[in-house]
Amino acid sequence: MKKFVAFMLALAMMLSLAACGGSSSSSSSSSSSSSSSEESSTETEVATSGAKYYDTINMDDSEDAITDLVIYQVTTGEVETWNWLNSQSATDFYVLTNLVDGLLTNDTKGELCANLATEWGTDDNGLTWTFTLREDACWVDCDGNYMADLTAQDFLTGLEYVLNAAKNGAANTSMPIALIEGAEEYYEYTAGLSEEEALALTAESEEFTSVVGIEAVDDYTLVYTCLFECTYFDTVATYNCLYPLAQGLLDEIGVEGMQALTYDTMWCCGPYTVTYFESGNEKVFEPNPYWWGNDEYTRFNSVTEKMIDSNDTAYTLYQSGDLHQVTLTESTLTTIYSDTSSTYYDYLCEGVRNKYSYQIHFCYDKYTEDGEKDDNWNTAIANEAFRKSWYYGLDLTTYLARTNSINPLSCENNFYSMSGLVYTSDGTDYTELVKANLGLSDSDGETPARLDSELYEQYKAQAIEELTAAGVTFPVEVDYYISSSSQTALDTANVLADAFSECFGDDYIVLNIKTYVSSLSTEVRDPHLGSIYINGWGADYGDPDNFLTQEVYGDDNAYYSVYYSCINDFYGEDGDEAYSEELIATYEEYTALVEAANEITDDLDARYEAFAEAEAYMLEHVLVLPCNYSVTWELTCVNDYSKIYAVYGSQERRFLNWETNINGYKTEDYEAFKEEYYS
Repeated sequence: MKKFVAFMLALAMMLSLAACGGSSSSSSSSSSSSSSSEESSTETEVATSGAKYYDTINMDDSEDAITDLVIYQVTTGEVETWNWLNSQSATDFYVLTNLVDGLLTNDTKGELCANLATEWGTDDNGLTWTFTLREDACWVDCDGNYMADLTAQDFLTGLEYVLNAAKNGAANTSMPIALIEGAEEYYEYTAGLSEEEALALTAESEEFTSVVGIEAVDDYTLVYTCLFECTYFDTVATYNCLYPLAQGLLDEIGVEGMQALTYDTMWCCGPYTVTYFESGNEKVFEPNPYWWGNDEYTRFNSVTEKMIDSNDTAYTLYQSGDLHQVTLTESTLTTIYSDTSSTYYDYLCEGVRNKYSYQIHFCYDKYTEDGEKDDNWNTAIANEAFRKSWYYGLDLTTYLARTNSINPLSCENNFYSMSGLVYTSDGTDYTELVKANLGLSDSDGETPARLDSELYEQYKAQAIEELTAAGVTFPVEVDYYISSSSQTALDTANVLADAFSECFGDDYIVLNIKTYVSSLSTEVRDPHLGSIYINGWGADYGDPDNFLTQEVYGDDNAYYSVYYSCINDFYGEDGDEAYSEELIATYEEYTALVEAANEITDDLDARYEAFAEAEAYMLEHVLVLPCNYSVTWELTCVNDYSKIYAVYGSQERRFLNWETNINGYKTEDYEAFKEEYYS
């Protein structure tokens, strides 16, 4: 494969290859526009399969375009699993979305478009969905060797793996269970079997085929049957819970091998493979020579992702020409912005807001590092007046400035869900419905909208009175964990600690900065050591349900309830008395509101209104605290507006059709890109 890329680099000096646009698709409910220009590629048929081998790579033919891209990720964002059916982490899918294709993807405006499915639609208002698959897709190993054709049966194998409790635990089961006929029954069935019995089941077993609403009509026709008229099911087709899996791979490495999958044991069907990986250091993506999309998309000859300890280090590497894009820290941005003679002053670019809505998540079942229940914290955070004092009193403007010091309130977030996800029939953004339910006004541009000093003092006094009576000692200590190797994380945590001190006073609440070595999940989250976590959720499909069901009570598929708030553990392993029956009642009411909203399937406006009521209830009772959106400033040789924009699913970091300029883009370039994008 290395020789292949070397050949490409030499050939690129002789040939001028034109860029081509995205693919087109059609369905009864979805379509995407397409554009194309002349291409230059040669292809050789593979006699043993329907796949084609491409011995050239299409790339941007502009004079200053980058052919070998070098990007970075901070070390805390290293991939944790290569098992694309198990992962629920954005940092994993920044990598995996380039290696494995799903049924559908998105274009630069977020519209659905073809991927492994070329056509899709429903004839019965969303009860059943039919996807027609392309016939030139296949699986390859990490070196680009052809392994097998990709057929509809691979999607059955993938869904069986996801829903089999012995194979995949409960990971990525929430959407299939909520949407696909028989999915919950099959999951519960496998959970009740012995491990040996469950592992023996396959997508061809009658226990699966007779229960779960998925059918391979033929090699290239796939049909899903939903539990209800699910008009948004096609948006789910961008997410990994419906991704394919080759039975041949399972036969080769076994379920244990799939659970411990590595870059060099996996099979790929996406635009790239990873040909080199050293954890915490570097990974190299190279084009999949058998990928079906060679005629329709531009790719890089290679993409190298370096793992770097901080954005400050990345800035140094950008200056030396060793990176093609860098997110600027507060101090670096301020330094450049305040000096009009700086080399980079004219190159400051405000990035595109990403799809994630970040919140401060409270852990309601916290332990101390010696393994004891943290009764002081657990009692305090279970108190609603205490949480409301956070809501009305904690000004995060200085924290937001760590992301965007020029315009920090552009990062302000007042919701649990994400704006731009769905709209009512009259074009109203769903989050506007939540805002109306909350009675929330717009920010004045200087102060976050939710702050209210009078209500803060009221709830603080109430909390102190109630918690003192309950035996809580003040100040209440908040344990907040960061990576021990990241200076940027430490600097940001110190800013957050100062905000706590200034807003709350050191006699009421104190933020303790603590560190972990390599894994937040194993070292902190799993043993319940953190008081709070600042974490973001991006929608997996186009419906508010996907956000709100992550925090419902009593559901082992609710991501935040299980892994962060730990509300399901509130009573303790031995059924101990809860710290607050009121908190449990609040969670139960919130859960009931979400379930009621989910029952509305025939009127989307009414559905969104009901979900907005549930979300407003969650925020009124401060079960989580909205924190921020991410709108960063950067120096970049990549036009972010040319990337896929996916407000749901996991497609946004596919290295396809990226416009680049080796000389870097200027502020005025980005302003023009933005104006054209939103025109």
